[in-house]
Amino acid sequence: MNRRSRDLPHRALLVLWLAVTLLPYVWMFLTSIKTEREIYTFPVKYWPSAPTLAGYVQLLRTTPFVRYMVNSFYVAGGTVLVAMTAATAAAYCLSRLRFRGKRSVLFLFLTTQLFPAILLVIPLFIIMRGLGLLNTHLSLILAHATFAVPFSTWLMTGFLNALPRELDDAAMIDGCSRMQVFWYVLLPLAAPGLAAVGTYIFLYSWNEFVYALTFTADVSARTLPPGLSTFIGEFIIRWDLLMAGGVITAVPVTVLFMLVQRQLIAGLTAGAVKG
Repeated sequence: MNRRSRDLPHRALLVLWLAVTLLPYVWMFLTSIKTEREIYTFPVKYWPSAPTLAGYVQLLRTTPFVRYMVNSFYVAGGTVLVAMTAATAAAYCLSRLRFRGKRSVLFLFLTTQLFPAILLVIPLFIIMRGLGLLNTHLSLILAHATFAVPFSTWLMTGFLNALPRELDDAAMIDGCSRMQVFWYVLLPLAAPGLAAVGTYIFLYSWNEFVYALTFTADVSARTLPPGLSTFIGEFIIRWDLLMAGGVITAVPVTVLFMLVQRQLIAGLTAGAVKG
């Protein structure tokens, strides 16, 4: 039996897994290009007889979808900036500085991921209201960073631990300060880890629903997840708008992953090998 024959079962399983994974996205796209009559036809029509972009046109013309997307970019970009800055600085301290209880601190960072985000909705809502930040992008950035920083710190610490400490010593012998070592030596080498952390933070903020729904009541600050939920009414669901919005929402995430997939895989692997 040759190698291709031996790999056939694995390839079949891979194709099956890929089909199951892609099926919801294919169905979402097919529904988005159906006419409104075909969407509600029974029995279900799996393939549109007359594909149309009317749902996309109506979505962009009659709803504030573009505003929702712009808000999501603002919030996700701001969260990446804030959370990556805090996580990278904390990871450097946990990786390079020696102090008592370091392992316990790192463990506590990781255990915060065991608690659901819903537990902090009311406390954070009261804090944001007291600071006058409700219905602003900043409230969502701070809330998202609250949950993105712990796991990002743990992931980034694992990657920095994989970089030899001799690099720090060599740079400091040449006259670099700790800040210069961090900025000019470690960060360039940590590019795959930064890509992994940045992608994780962006995806978390882009898809987050609970805080976005709780802290924003106006279109001016509402992001895509709660914005898309407005197409679900009490007596009717606008499947044409919902599916068209879902397809457009998935495009930036897909493009981002395609751009950084190599760095993302390298960062996740390095962070998992040596913690």
